[in-house]
Amino acid sequence: MKTQTTIAVIGGTGKSGQYLIKQLLQQSFAIRVIVRDHPHTHLNDPKITVIQGDARDLASVKALVTGADAVISTIGQRGNELPIFSVATANVIQTMHEEGIHRYIITTGLSVNTLADQKSPWVTQATDWMYTHYPSTTSDKQTEYELLENSRLDWTLIRLPLIELTDETPSIVTSLTDCPSNKISAPSLATFLAGQLSDKTFYRAAPFLANVS
Repeated sequence: MKTQTTIAVIGGTGKSGQYLIKQLLQQSFAIRVIVRDHPHTHLNDPKITVIQGDARDLASVKALVTGADAVISTIGQRGNELPIFSVATANVIQTMHEEGIHRYIITTGLSVNTLADQKSPWVTQATDWMYTHYPSTTSDKQTEYELLENSRLDWTLIRLPLIELTDETPSIVTSLTDCPSNKISAPSLATFLAGQLSDKTFYRAAPFLANVS
């Protein structure tokens, strides 16, 4: 009989993903994490199962997600590779539907737009800047959001400003219409992500998350 909640993690080797892994371990979750290359010393824990693969590959995602209770993605873009976000999420959605898994939590940037948005001038400017300088990646993140909306999952897409790699955990603020500030600490983000596993507040929603002083 299964007694431990298992979380599948995509992006667990990235900068913010490493904070997430640490937070999940502190809360005694079992973890399944996909990696493109090995080794990663922060994954050397008996509660972690490492899956060698790529989130753009459906078979790899099925190997990762099967047997999990929820999925969290903090996936990021590597250099000049083709956009990864919508392909990875399409694979996750298909696998979660097939396996009867419902909770999917994803991080993304400020550039994603929703019908509820009332973006302030600086967030609007940041969104326009992303579309000008990174049009393919930015459009792909918007496509990812649309895929989530059309799925049957209990998803949350968390829109983020600059992530600060620090040990500090300032207070956080959420909003469904505008970003409260221009930064979020990685530990604050990790704590929020883990908390969403048992919180239904933002089911099928795309909140902004930021620190406030």
